[in-house]
Amino acid sequence: MGSTQPWGDRFKRFFLNNRFVVFLLVVLLIGLNILVFAHIPFVFRPITVLLKTVLLPILLTGAIYYLLNPLVDWLETKRIRRVYTITGLYLFIAGILTVLIMTVIPLVQEQILSLIENLPRYTAEVQRQFESLIGSNFFHQVQESTGFNLDDLSHTLSERGTALLNNAWSGIGGFLGAVKNVVLAIITVPFILFYLLKDGKKLPKFILRYVPVRFREQTHHVMTEMNNQISSYIRGQIIVSFCIGALMYVGFVIIGLDYSLTLAIIASFTSIVPYLGPAIAITPAIIVAIVTSPIMLLKLIVVWTVVQLIEGKFISPQIMGKTLRIHPITIIFVILTAGNLFGVLGVILAVPGYAVLKVIFTHLFQWFERRSHLYEEPNATAAEQVELPEPPPESQS
Repeated sequence: MGSTQPWGDRFKRFFLNNRFVVFLLVVLLIGLNILVFAHIPFVFRPITVLLKTVLLPILLTGAIYYLLNPLVDWLETKRIRRVYTITGLYLFIAGILTVLIMTVIPLVQEQILSLIENLPRYTAEVQRQFESLIGSNFFHQVQESTGFNLDDLSHTLSERGTALLNNAWSGIGGFLGAVKNVVLAIITVPFILFYLLKDGKKLPKFILRYVPVRFREQTHHVMTEMNNQISSYIRGQIIVSFCIGALMYVGFVIIGLDYSLTLAIIASFTSIVPYLGPAIAITPAIIVAIVTSPIMLLKLIVVWTVVQLIEGKFISPQIMGKTLRIHPITIIFVILTAGNLFGVLGVILAVPGYAVLKVIFTHLFQWFERRSHLYEEPNATAAEQVELPEPPPESQS
């Protein structure tokens, strides 16, 4: 009779040798940890406050760093010390800001004040055009065929407008807090940026010191890929947004659209958001064009179409290239999801955040694929693995 193994040994061998069971146990432990941490959020409150405090300065500093660091590195190869280069850049940026404050800011301020002053007239004109549309025979035919009820729409808009006003009044404190955070971020960004430009190359080595030796090479590879993704996106998106703003301004001036500089600046800032930004940017310009004249609206559509064609066919392919390798539909879904979760900040950070997470999870999956052996293909087919018998010798006549 063969010796039977104890039940405990068989149980241990089953769980340790079955990789799928081990994987399920790991997933279960991760879920238990998440459940425990979800019930003790007060432990992480100081960390949350710290992140909210330093997040905006770090984001602004990071964007400017990726924009200026290539120039600093290039000048360093020309044997110019980084401190001298950074000081010169600070003086140049201070001069540019001084010129903008003295020339552009007063013009933008004048246009904004004029827009606010003429807002009641614009509102009345839009209301008049809407009423004329409602009174038309075409609208009555559409209403009868679709069963559209204008009273229900007015009631819904009234309720949502009231709720929006209430939220706006209740959010004044939050708005003032956000303004305070922005002012503090603007003050602290130059100091953080100086040291980041000066000693930024030492940061990866400092982080790798705390990584186990066997994982340092892979971690360095992941950090390098993440850095390339973020730097390419930030530099490219800023340059593309500036080009769109400049083209929009030239087009608005040519067609004679009011508030051309303000509307071009709005288009430049909103173009930071891929795909959805241009649609948001054109909205205020459409309102101004509708109030001006139908011909102006047609001219605006032509300008916007030409700018989008130039940006899509020439500017973005040359500047952005295919660095992110993310499908446009994926980008739209990511932006919408991040906007619902984190608001405006989520919309701005959706694409670079997704690119970073994609790099991390891709390497994690590759590591799991190597360690688990669950995705290995058979080395040879069954016919190759089985040794076929030798054919019998041919009979000689």
